[in-house]
Amino acid sequence: MHSIWFTDEKLFTVASYSNTQNDGLYVAVGTRKRYGSRPPFRTRPTFSKSLTVSIGVSSLGRTSIHFVEPGVKIDGQYYRDVLLMEDLLPEIREFSEFYISQQDGAHRARETVTLLTNEIPDFINPTLWPPNIPALNLVDYKIWGCMQEMVYKTKVRDAEDLRKRIVQAWNDLDQRIIDLTVREWRK
Repeated sequence: MHSIWFTDEKLFTVASYSNTQNDGLYVAVGTRKRYGSRPPFRTRPTFSKSLTVSIGVSSLGRTSIHFVEPGVKIDGQYYRDVLLMEDLLPEIREFSEFYISQQDGAHRARETVTLLTNEIPDFINPTLWPPNIPALNLVDYKIWGCMQEMVYKTKVRDAEDLRKRIVQAWNDLDQRIIDLTVREWRK
C-alpha cells in the first residue's frame, strides 16, 4: 500500500494569537489623553519571541519535530538542504522506501520540485494539484490546529516554555488523529 507523507513548517510565538483589529479604546468625543504615570490599557509587544518547527506525518507514523534555529530564514536552499535532505527525508525513509509526498503550495520553486521529483519515489507534482485550493496539506488544516490547542492552553511564559510545550504537544498528539485525517484527505 502506498503511504502518503505530508510535511510542513509552522511558526509558534510566545504571545498567543490575537486579532488586533479588536484592540480599540472608545471614549467620548473631545476626551483628551491623560495617562498620568501609566496608560489606561496594556499593550502587547509587536514582535514576540518565536520558534519555527518542521514535521512530517503519514498513516505509517511521524517524523521527529525539527526546530529551525532562531534567525534562520527558510528560503528554498535551506528548505531543500536542511529541512528535507538532512531532517525529514531520512526519517521518512526509515518507515518505507516507497512513499508518496504531498507538499504545500509554498514549495513550488523549480529547484525544490526537481529535488523532490528525484528524491521521492512518487512525488505529487504541483501541476497535478487541483486549482484554487490553497492548502491540500492536512498538516495545515488539522495537525497544526490540534497542536496549537495544546500549546496555548495556558499563557506561555517564554521561548523555553514554548519549546517544551511544542515538544509535549507533538509527543501527546494521538496517531489516530493523523490516521483519521489521512483517510478523510483521500476522500
